[in-house]
Amino acid sequence: MPLNLDAVGSTSEPTERSWTSTDCLLYALGVGAGTLDATGFELEFTTENSAEVSQKVLPTLAAVVGAGGTPRSSLGRFDPAMLVHAEQSIELFGAIPTDATITTTSTLTAIYDKGSGALVRSQAKSVDAASGQPVFSTGTGLFIRGEGGFGGDRGPSAEKEPFPSRAPDEVVTYTTRPDQALLYRLSGDRNPLHSDPTFAKRAGFDRPILHGLCTYGFVGRALLHALCGSEPARLRSMYGRFSRPTYPGDTLTISMWVDGSRARFHTDNQRGERVIDAGTCEFS
Repeated sequence: MPLNLDAVGSTSEPTERSWTSTDCLLYALGVGAGTLDATGFELEFTTENSAEVSQKVLPTLAAVVGAGGTPRSSLGRFDPAMLVHAEQSIELFGAIPTDATITTTSTLTAIYDKGSGALVRSQAKSVDAASGQPVFSTGTGLFIRGEGGFGGDRGPSAEKEPFPSRAPDEVVTYTTRPDQALLYRLSGDRNPLHSDPTFAKRAGFDRPILHGLCTYGFVGRALLHALCGSEPARLRSMYGRFSRPTYPGDTLTISMWVDGSRARFHTDNQRGERVIDAGTCEFS
């Protein structure tokens, strides 16, 4: 069944979502925080009762808790096994609190015909449910394989600007756990593509792949520590395009080129494959 192209421009009903200190801790563990050493590094993201340490929240949590209003139901019917995360952005208006309730409204902004599939983009705005003050906004791109070829707009061309020829200013390497997807899914994304080998094979993968937003969270940690002095309030925005799947157990190397308060980055795995491309972030 073809996608419902008339859904473009539709806006979801406001969706309310709350989270707690425990949710923030679980998310941090799901994206690898606290696994580097036993010296107390990242305790502010992984504990709430350590001596002289106040709990903080990883900025990339916005991509998880701010996605509740996406109007996917208006897209029409498609095989969910054919859907993969294509791109993600976040814009933050301050540090995310450890306990909060937000109201999110999402607009389906485009459905592009990429030939082999359809790229579906949406933008969501999240405000504090009590005060109405902006908390963060998110942009999501979903690629639905097999749903292209309908003769629609192909959308803007992929970024062609090469990365600087000089060596990166910062390089951070993290290794994901073999059970990383099983831990990360407890933050809410229970898509069996990331846990069920049978479902993954039906989707064309030889084994379950890691959630795109889990990889995004690993990269966000690298940017936070390398560029922002580990202070969440300093990370203003982040964008990345998922160019290849990541598998649990993969090693991720994030290379960053800094220009003032802006950085460009990409992420490669241990096989030399680019898994996140065209990355940009702004920080203070």
